[in-house]
Amino acid sequence: MLLPDSSSWQAAAACVGLSPSVVFARRAQQAAPALRACAVCLVRRQCEAAVAPAESWFDGVCAGRLWRNGRPVVPRRGRSSAGTARFGGPRD
Repeated sequence: MLLPDSSSWQAAAACVGLSPSVVFARRAQQAAPALRACAVCLVRRQCEAAVAPAESWFDGVCAGRLWRNGRPVVPRRGRSSAGTARFGGPRD
């Protein structure tokens, strides 16, 4: 495994010390520490440009969002939405 060059944007990333299991988590609860780190990170744009999550079918946290199979995961708001589909319609 290559370590980031100390002069690169990767060394400035707020997630640099987090466990890979947190950064590459597929569920929001496990990814919460990485999402919090992204909220204060100064290199989010560089991260998204380098990872290109939509083009790479990325799973994990990148640029302040949780991604699964290259798509941003829509956060659930409370338990009341459990009976509706992702796009707001009722489940069949």
